[in-house]
Amino acid sequence: MVGVAAPARARLSDLAAHLAALIRHDGPMRLDRFMGLANAHYYATRDPLGASGDFTTAPEISQLFGEMIGLCLVDHWERSGVPGRIDLVELGPGRGTLMADILRAARIRPAFARAARVTLVETSPALRARQAETLKAHDIAWRDSFAGIGGDAPLYLVANEFFDALPIRQFVGAEGRWRERYVALSDEGFAFTLQPSAPPRPLSAPQADTLWELNEPTAAIAAAIGARLAATGGLALVIDYGHARSAPGDTLQAVRRHAFTDPLDAIGEADLTAHVDFEALAAAAGVAAYGPVTQGTFLTALGIEARAATLGRARPDQAEVLAAAVARLTGPDQMGSLFKAMALTGPGGPVPAGFGS
Repeated sequence: MVGVAAPARARLSDLAAHLAALIRHDGPMRLDRFMGLANAHYYATRDPLGASGDFTTAPEISQLFGEMIGLCLVDHWERSGVPGRIDLVELGPGRGTLMADILRAARIRPAFARAARVTLVETSPALRARQAETLKAHDIAWRDSFAGIGGDAPLYLVANEFFDALPIRQFVGAEGRWRERYVALSDEGFAFTLQPSAPPRPLSAPQADTLWELNEPTAAIAAAIGARLAATGGLALVIDYGHARSAPGDTLQAVRRHAFTDPLDAIGEADLTAHVDFEALAAAAGVAAYGPVTQGTFLTALGIEARAATLGRARPDQAEVLAAAVARLTGPDQMGSLFKAMALTGPGGPVPAGFGS
């Protein structure tokens, strides 16, 4: 664990000292606030992607991922009557790689690109700079939150590994009542503690050692997306790791330098995440939901294997690289099973490609 006075790089010790000072002044800090402050610092101060970062996302593995997403969006747009104006939005766009691949794949239907007003929801200055460079050939707008995106055009939204980084609350059953997990100070630095607290919504009976996670920011954003889809139509694709049905369990984790670490260690230097509860997300959205299906099922249904074969014939020297990328993205022992895909649509919209006949 990180001690407040432990020697470390300046920004780590500054953040740890700041959080420790808040806890000393106000008492133990609720987990979601602690996680939110740590992740805000983390994403604001670095590009966390790639071999030199902390983790790698699907768009960085292969262009195939973004191309499949792009074709799914174009297909839905066509079957929705080819609207002449749409809002094409990505939440948490990383380096801009996914949006670049979406727009390249969308060139199969030039009218889609002409119709699209592209907005990236990003708060990190470091990542905005990377996105601007990656997408310099396109007209892009940035917003700090989805709430900042207005308009009456159909919404076409993608959120890949976005919701997992939003701060969670954790409730633990003990002695016939619920207690909420907080972060306190200990002799060694930071430590978890439990405080009496009533959950914001009904949970199952508080049996001993049962832990439920609630993600209030996810519910709020999903509700806003659902309201927009209900009003204007369109499609939202959510791809993330998580569970299809709501269930108890502790999924809080921290990743640093491509390895798991203690969530209370290296504060602000590791990516804090939790598994997405897709059932709760769909309920909060309140619109038609398809899936979740596994990422492997979704990409295979969209034709990723055929696309890889086509590219391999054109570039035989890349055939093995492409095959390895498909295996990593779709294999059940890789990203294919842990990661899920869900689609949300407006009223009367067609069934999105990849989610059934």
